Amino acid sequence: MVIGDYLGMSLSISDMDTENLTYFGYCSDGEFRLQKCLDCGFIRYPPGTACPWCSNRTFEWVVVEGQGEVHSYGEVHHAVQKGFGEKVPYMILVVDLDTQKGEPTEYEALRVVGNLVDEKGSLASPTLIKNVGIGSRVRMVFNKVSDGLALPFWALDENREQPTTPWRYPEE
Repeated sequence: MVIGDYLGMSLSISDMDTENLTYFGYCSDGEFRLQKCLDCGFIRYPPGTACPWCSNRTFEWVVVEGQGEVHSYGEVHHAVQKGFGEKVPYMILVVDLDTQKGEPTEYEALRVVGNLVDEKGSLASPTLIKNVGIGSRVRMVFNKVSDGLALPFWALDENREQPTTPWRYPEE
């Protein structure tokens, strides 16, 4: 079993959850790896026991470049977890990876969820949050929680061209 703590929230992965143990273990090593189906060839997220497209149960772990574009986002202004109370607002991103974009159909992509963080791996400031929206370019960073467990997060990719005005939901 892998156990950790993130902002006062207890995290654990059971020994029986081999897919997530492996996934978060790679993250702990600073590698972003996902399962690639040995039948249809599609890469999937989140880790699972079978391919969501062809149901095949055989796969290999492949290195995936952790870069992409914000597909959607949510801003949290009322923390459910106590440890996040002083961190609001914070942003949760759904990112279309550059890898496998538009596959298996033009409406699908390999999408990975994670919080927006700054360059140091801390939850993003309100100022940074206001500059990120749909279309923003991001890259993956890891926050090591314990041995065998690191959380994948997203940071604004300063090396990529950003949209002049990323699309954002209207504010009330």
